Amino acid sequence: MGAPTFDPCGPLPQGTTVLEASAGTGKTHTIATLAVRYVAEGRARIDELMLVTFGRAATVELRERVRERFVGAAAALSDPAAVRAGSDPVLALLATGPDHEVADRRHRLVQAVADFDAATIATTHGFCQQMLSGLGIAADVDPGLTFAESTADVTTEVVTDLYVRAYGRSGSARPPFPLGAAAGIGLSAVGDRQARLEPRDAEPDSEPDVRRRLAETTRAQVQERKRRRRVMDYDDLLVQLRDALVDPTTGPDARARVRGRYAVVMVDEFQDTDPVQWQILESAFHGHRTLVLIGDPKQAIYAFRGADVVTYLVATGSAGDRETLGTNWRSDAPLLRALEHVMDGVSLGDERIRVHPVAAAHPGRRLRGAHLEAPLRIRVVERALVSPDEDGVLKVGPARAWVARDVAADIVALLASAARLGDGGGPDAGRPVQPGDVAVLVQTNRDGAAVRDALEAVRVPVVLTGTSSVFLSEAAGDWLTLLTALEQPQRAGLARSAALTAFVGWPTARLAAEDDTVVDDLSALLHGWGGCSPGRGWPPFSRRRPRTWCRGCSPGSTASVGSPTFATSARCCTPRPPRAGSAWRRWSSGCSTGWSRPPPTRPRSAAGGWSPTPRRCR
Repeated sequence: MGAPTFDPCGPLPQGTTVLEASAGTGKTHTIATLAVRYVAEGRARIDELMLVTFGRAATVELRERVRERFVGAAAALSDPAAVRAGSDPVLALLATGPDHEVADRRHRLVQAVADFDAATIATTHGFCQQMLSGLGIAADVDPGLTFAESTADVTTEVVTDLYVRAYGRSGSARPPFPLGAAAGIGLSAVGDRQARLEPRDAEPDSEPDVRRRLAETTRAQVQERKRRRRVMDYDDLLVQLRDALVDPTTGPDARARVRGRYAVVMVDEFQDTDPVQWQILESAFHGHRTLVLIGDPKQAIYAFRGADVVTYLVATGSAGDRETLGTNWRSDAPLLRALEHVMDGVSLGDERIRVHPVAAAHPGRRLRGAHLEAPLRIRVVERALVSPDEDGVLKVGPARAWVARDVAADIVALLASAARLGDGGGPDAGRPVQPGDVAVLVQTNRDGAAVRDALEAVRVPVVLTGTSSVFLSEAAGDWLTLLTALEQPQRAGLARSAALTAFVGWPTARLAAEDDTVVDDLSALLHGWGGCSPGRGWPPFSRRRPRTWCRGCSPGSTASVGSPTFATSARCCTPRPPRAGSAWRRWSSGCSTGWSRPPPTRPRSAAGGWSPTPRRCR
């Protein structure tokens, strides 16, 4: 029998309660609603609430959503009669009762809004850092430690030293694996300190035995080097607070001081909690304060950071109550019913983690008139479409490219159809579907780039979002090329590379056509640009950077058509914001005193650049 459905208007949770969510069931909204009720009903002040979530971005969103809920509730209760007739059942509950009770609830909410900064809404690591600072000597933490977000460099250094010591001497045994593999072993072992290292019964000096001993030694030496260097990282925050709370001597006092600050603790995304984090929550709050754990074990995705879904199951077993969030506020009922046919009752790794059916807040279908009406489709790539050789090896590259093109074609068919998006009404209700209404979820950044390219090929506007580093972008590559050329502008190869960036904007045809004299002029220009930045920062460089080449323009002279020369005079070339490609080349040909009229339209030259219209610089 499944857990009962949680009612936000029912009795407030007490003790330790687990709320199991599913995608779209409103975890953040539930936390905000419970926070409002706890404060409005006098169960806790705003400074006695602690809301914990996993990442920084999630913390910012949670803070904004909770504050918005408090502000809205405080404003709504100024007119209890209107609230009772409204559509929000939680606000209607708070507006129900004797007038003086409703007034008291509103007063508490108004005070909470005024004191909202006193609420603790943080990541688990942020909470640990606050608690360690407050515990003082009870935590046995050196106040002079330097916090570092990552100590991977220390781990790599330790592994390298161990590897060289074992295999770098003359006559040393042949290493069983390369240094890169050793670094991976060390980083994995240090990254998840709670993991048990196996195998314990491997044959001595065999490769499995060497790997385990390397991992154990790396763990120990990394901790020792961090202590010597007075450095701590995120994992140290967790371990030191855990140790302070469970210490036989100082633990009781430390636990009392931590739990004395809070009456209600709510943890979002609890499925991504690791064993150390649960030990902290359990020792400090379980059985002593209201502890609400909200998570979806079906979305436990951070195992690579040490998160352990087993921890969620252990907490579920020790909780006093377990309920589910039973309404999906995101998807339409036809889609949810279709998904139930595919996933209903499926066990995901453990019998206690099952896909349960949920109700839909949207009973109908908001997308109507599409080229295909099925709410859920599963498309299969036939081998013959990807590989004509039926007996050959099917490579994943061509298959992925085919899938990307198929996705693009399907989106084009949707946008070209009479599809409309909106609630209720007839076939003409709502508005036409726009490209911004479509989202494509992919497994990797490479897959996302393939779908983006396929959509751009069929002229569908697309924006690629994800977690890829900005340093991997095309703009970052241009910056690296330019900065390298500024460092050594005398090298013709670097100058030619800089010419192809958006900062100079030469097409490859022009670069191939120009002689060494022009490239030397470009090197001189790069040398001038480089002289702007050392010691003076970005502003001087940004003022001079757009003054690329002005095609024969020199101060006080008339520009002429012909082979471009590079001008480094401060009076030449209008400073304009850099524009990618031809648009920037168009703007880079003016004069410092401004245009006497709008920039003229310039025809393209045979070399692929822009031929200037003769004009006099003022």
